[in-house]
Amino acid sequence: MSRHVVVGSGPVGTATARELVARQSGADVVLVSRSGRGPGIDGVRRVALDVSDAEALTALVAADGGAEALYNCVNPPSYGVWPTWWPPVAAAFLAAAERTDTVLVTASCLYPYGEVDRPMVEGMPDAAEGRKGRLRAQMWDDARSAHEAGRLRAVEVRGSDYLGPGVTNAHVPVVAGRALKGKAVRVFGRPDVPHTFTDVRDMARALVTVAGRPETHGRVWHAPSNPAVTQAQAVADVCRASGREPVTVRAWPRAMLSLGGVVVPFLREMRETEHQFARPYVMDSSLAQRELGLAPTPWAEVCAATARTVLDEPQPAGAADEGVDITP
Repeated sequence: MSRHVVVGSGPVGTATARELVARQSGADVVLVSRSGRGPGIDGVRRVALDVSDAEALTALVAADGGAEALYNCVNPPSYGVWPTWWPPVAAAFLAAAERTDTVLVTASCLYPYGEVDRPMVEGMPDAAEGRKGRLRAQMWDDARSAHEAGRLRAVEVRGSDYLGPGVTNAHVPVVAGRALKGKAVRVFGRPDVPHTFTDVRDMARALVTVAGRPETHGRVWHAPSNPAVTQAQAVADVCRASGREPVTVRAWPRAMLSLGGVVVPFLREMRETEHQFARPYVMDSSLAQRELGLAPTPWAEVCAATARTVLDEPQPAGAADEGVDITP
């Protein structure tokens, strides 16, 4: 019986656990979080663990004959704690993967690329200047270096801002609740520039796919994602998917980040990622689609799943069921 350890019980981790159960009948899928609590998922065992504890994580991965893959789907509770929260957690994942000879599969974001003026493709340099981008870039550099040295096996999948089942605390879902009530909404950056969005189910399918294909290891892949749309279009399409009329979408004044950031930590941290919504932010996933044989979930279904989550309506069988802070 195959065994998989998925760390992080938010939308990406939950979707990954569900994908593993769907693909591998009888697999032992362990879903790890700080509390170990959450709705029951058929075929999935929930475990509570401090993921910064390398010894405990290693023991969990090594148990019952060892896991085939260790999935890093965690995300810190807030932007402000990234500099202190991520280093010990990333080190624990590396240690567990190396000690158990288990492939480390990381769900990551586009931050390492930094500010770009063209579509992002695999192989672009990680040139971020902001601290969050540099931190995520260093995490991958450490994993890749260990992989190339033969100490462990590692692969990373990057996606853009999440939509889909279970996603509540990302840019579009945050405003969708108001939009679905017929009220005008405001977004950060510009509502009229193209931006790539990734369905959490497509991220999960990419993670599970590369985990089982050794030839994909040692590099970055992009999760299959639909063509970029503007924030205004994304909000409008979520409204239409639930049978509602689109609403007006305006931008927050740019000064809000500067002035509000003085007293609101979240707004202060948003300054580093403002460029992602102020100009085109497009991820090209054509290589992964071609080489991995994956296609993104149809856009209409992405929007419908997002609307159902925001409206707190029952999800179809197989959908993720938890929402936490996962803005990539």
